[in-house]
Amino acid sequence: MSAEAPEEGFKRVERSAEHGFTLIETLVALAVFAIAALALLRLEGATVATAARLQERQIGQLVARGVGYAALTDPQPPVPGSEAGEAENGGRSWRWTRTVSRMAGGSALRIDVAVTDADGRSAGALALVRGAGR
Repeated sequence: MSAEAPEEGFKRVERSAEHGFTLIETLVALAVFAIAALALLRLEGATVATAARLQERQIGQLVARGVGYAALTDPQPPVPGSEAGEAENGGRSWRWTRTVSRMAGGSALRIDVAVTDADGRSAGALALVRGAGR
């Protein structure tokens, strides 16, 4: 075996665009990635806000059902008119308004319940019908 000089054993390799990305291509790819990442972050923020609003509406609807069913199950039918109050549910305070009106014919009562959160935003609503009793 003959000893070869190091220069004879290696070939010179020329770099071209086929061997990697140029700086411009890398910067464009990073810009595209950054735009996509920002869009995903905004989507996540909107999803979290929507989930929080849905949870708020769900608890508000539970409060409305509680107020409405209390009027349905009371032995004495409610008197026509409006009544307001507050209820605690889910560790928060909710304002409710119950409006009772006679339906056509006078043999039934319509009970409308509206619930708002502490900021006054609508959080739930319910309409029920109960016999007016005599």
